[in-house]
Amino acid sequence: MSDEEKLDKDTGEEAERPKPRRTRAKAKPAAEKAEPKAAAEEAPAEEAAAQDKPAKKPARPRARKKPEAKAQEPAAEEAPAEDAAAEDAEKAPAKPAPARRRGGAETVTGPPVVRAHAKYVRSSARKARLVCDHIRGKDVDEARAILRYAPRAVARDWSKLLESAVANAEHNHELVGDDLRIKEAFADEGPTLKRFRPRAMGRATPIRKRTSHLTITLTPKES
Repeated sequence: MSDEEKLDKDTGEEAERPKPRRTRAKAKPAAEKAEPKAAAEEAPAEEAAAQDKPAKKPARPRARKKPEAKAQEPAAEEAPAEDAAAEDAEKAPAKPAPARRRGGAETVTGPPVVRAHAKYVRSSARKARLVCDHIRGKDVDEARAILRYAPRAVARDWSKLLESAVANAEHNHELVGDDLRIKEAFADEGPTLKRFRPRAMGRATPIRKRTSHLTITLTPKES
């Protein structure tokens, strides 16, 4: 035992012990104490106001206005016009079907027409036209004589084409070659071949080798 405890026993008095210090809680500001009370008072007031107000109803979509009966009147007026047009179409004569080609000839109600074509002839269209102008509208025998003595080289191509057209008429349509005449004869331009020719001082000059498409049409003399 310590010396102090021994003294206490001798004196018969209790030794005074130091008491623990009590810490005082800090006082809250008055504004903070008032806020929870005010919030508690406002909550029931808002609930009561919400119960008093009636619930809003959803807005209904507006119905579209139906068109008036007057809009249908023009349709009723147009019906007689359509009936009249249908009657006129029935009374009108039917148009003939377009002509079809078969074996170099056109199948039409009139006199038969026989055609022959020669494509990519190695001659310009201008030179070929100078020859075909002499045989257009002539009989087959007369055209043969003209082409036989024509001085131009393209006359040989026209002569071959004329014989081909006569053969088509005789074998495909049972026509007599001597009774035919040349109804049409014309030359169209074909593709041009591009070539080059050497010239002086190492130059090159382009050359255009033109071609043409020849056509002959035969028909009987009587037509």
